[in-house]
Amino acid sequence: MSVTVFIQGRNGVTRWQPSKRWLLLPMLLLATGSGVYQYSSALFQDQQASVDNDRLVREQQKKQVLELKSATESQLTMLVTHVARMQAKITRLEALGQQVAQQNKLDEDFDFSSEVGVGGLSELGTNIELGQLIVDMDKLASRIDNNNVQLSLLETVSFNHHIDDERYISGVPLDKGWLSSSYGLRNDPFNGRRTVHKGIDFTGREGAKVIATAAGVVTFAGNMFGYGELVEIDHGNGLHTRYGHNKALSVTVGDVVAKGDAIASMGSTGRSTGAHVHYEVLRDGQQIDPQKFVYRKAS
Repeated sequence: MSVTVFIQGRNGVTRWQPSKRWLLLPMLLLATGSGVYQYSSALFQDQQASVDNDRLVREQQKKQVLELKSATESQLTMLVTHVARMQAKITRLEALGQQVAQQNKLDEDFDFSSEVGVGGLSELGTNIELGQLIVDMDKLASRIDNNNVQLSLLETVSFNHHIDDERYISGVPLDKGWLSSSYGLRNDPFNGRRTVHKGIDFTGREGAKVIATAAGVVTFAGNMFGYGELVEIDHGNGLHTRYGHNKALSVTVGDVVAKGDAIASMGSTGRSTGAHVHYEVLRDGQQIDPQKFVYRKAS
């Protein structure tokens, strides 16, 4: 195949037949241009995909930041509310502690209204509200620590005051009844001989409550020869009380009883002629006359 090209010049028309290499040149240029275009198009698409991916990542990060901010604000609001409730409860607790101190005439020693002495440097963030919340929480923790110390001491002092009052032996070991036999020499009801009665007897209705005449710890609860069903209570300072001839016992060894607590029901067990309670007071293991404790005023 041959191609003839006519070229118009100054001297007329010139006839030219190009070789095959010249015919291939336009085709090479066309192919090369197509390849460059395809390469540029692919590169643009890659760059666009990278940009789109970066945009998607930033959108996701923004969404996460907004969600974190919302959650943080919500938690901070809940924390502020919780701190406010704690402050209200501690204020009420302080008022109660002050009232108890006043009732026990200890308000001069226990001042729940005063500020707690604290110190030290504190590193706070740039967020003023959060920083103030941290300060409030520090103060709240200090108030709690102070109240714990104050209330613990108050409890100890108050407890000791009440124990001193409660373990003061006084009164009779039953609600209703009468004195039927005194302490000292008497005629034995079984053989008529003169013997020493080491307690006093109170007669009453069978099954009536036998009560502790002072606070203490039960050191014996069971059957003892002559006494029948017996309860013995240790009141400290070497003082014990005994309650004998009971029908049934309401306490066991190790029980802590308060003044006026029911410890047994009246009966006639052991060496007894009828329902009554045999009451003894012992000092350092020796029976003494209980009547001075029976008739003295309560502390």
